[in-house]
Amino acid sequence: MFAYIQGKLVHKEATLAVIDANGIGYEIRIATNTTGTLVLDQVCRLYIYLHIKEDAHTLYGFLDYETKKLFMQLISVSGVGTNTAMLILSSLSNVEVREAIIKEDIATLKGVKGIGIKTAQQIILDLKDKLKKEDLQENSISPTKLVGFYKTSSGKQEALEALMTLGIAKNVAEKSIENVLKKYGADLKTEEIIRYALKNN
Repeated sequence: MFAYIQGKLVHKEATLAVIDANGIGYEIRIATNTTGTLVLDQVCRLYIYLHIKEDAHTLYGFLDYETKKLFMQLISVSGVGTNTAMLILSSLSNVEVREAIIKEDIATLKGVKGIGIKTAQQIILDLKDKLKKEDLQENSISPTKLVGFYKTSSGKQEALEALMTLGIAKNVAEKSIENVLKKYGADLKTEEIIRYALKNN
């Protein structure tokens, strides 16, 4: 239904963007490593996937079509829903996801919080051959760099809210954040906190 939405970014959170396109505000779910690349009050474009359920119509947005395609491939796997796919794309770059699947690197996929060995195996089983057959250009997609815009003082709460939005229980998210700050230092930005917290350390 939607290919992309282009308009002025009027609001953003770690996992949410609101784009004003011709006077209509579209609330769009995004991966945490997308947030830092979006600038408030500037025109941006997000490639859109519309997920329809009985009780909700949810828009998911991606910086490029290749990321949207990878998201769609992930949710085609039995047992992988939209939240799980967004967790994967928030934790790993496109290249890391693709390489983990093609090389049957279960450990990397299982390193994403909430991904068990069975789910990792199913992702590899369902997508390995498909990814191998795709154009080699897809393997040259540059990993999206984390660009932080929150300092840890305010980023800790932002990270907590983002993790809860991604479906992680509050107590688990709080413990993960504390462990991250102890391990990597208190000067991390929000996106860095989230990325490390999404790893199963």
